Amino acid sequence: MKRVLTFFGAPGVMLARTVRAGAREGIPWRETLAQVHELGGRSVWLVMSGMAFFGAVLVMIANAQAKKLIGNVAVLGPAYFEMLVRELGPAVSALLTASRAGASHSAELATMSVNEQVEALEMSAGDPYADLVAPRVVAGLVGVPLLSVLGTVAATASAVLVASVALNIDGRAFMDARYVDGWDVLVGGLKVVACGLYIPLAAAVAGLNARGGAEAVGEATTEGVVAASLGCLLIDLTVSLAFQFVRL
Repeated sequence: MKRVLTFFGAPGVMLARTVRAGAREGIPWRETLAQVHELGGRSVWLVMSGMAFFGAVLVMIANAQAKKLIGNVAVLGPAYFEMLVRELGPAVSALLTASRAGASHSAELATMSVNEQVEALEMSAGDPYADLVAPRVVAGLVGVPLLSVLGTVAATASAVLVASVALNIDGRAFMDARYVDGWDVLVGGLKVVACGLYIPLAAAVAGLNARGGAEAVGEATTEGVVAASLGCLLIDLTVSLAFQFVRL
């Protein structure tokens, strides 16, 4: 029970402390730009390549199912594109980002904690929430939505290519946006913004609570990745259920 309360409550407490410290101390924008590069720039190839493989596999699965039911996979193209924009693009891109950036943030902050660099920062009148956590949160809010857009583009491009080359059908059907409306974009946008907020907070909780030596850094890294990934799945489910409840 304690672990459940920590999982849900600790990132919320971390967010409150970070907002308060950022408002009081200001946000170091040079460090923020460095974190945008760390989260976004170093994750872009993982997200784009992962989403490209994901899009290709989805088309192959859709083709196998279409042969059994309707015989023409091209008619699934518009529904595929809507699902990619609303559900799969945001969720899978966020998970891929959580696996790399979550590990990076957790390991870096855990190393600073066990080496007493965080205590040294506080003794020199610094604030770890404003100086360390706030730049990562801003980077998450900027980087994860951008990565989701690039990942969705990569998945769409791979679907078009696989459909055209491997399945010998009109691949343009898989970028048909006739079923995509503003609500789909809103649902996808809410998911990536929430995940962009949650990933650095979960990683910061794991990293700043690390105590001990190298073993503690490893444990904090694992905890950060697991918490960030599970949080993204929970956010995806919560937003989807909320909009299904109001039938949007």
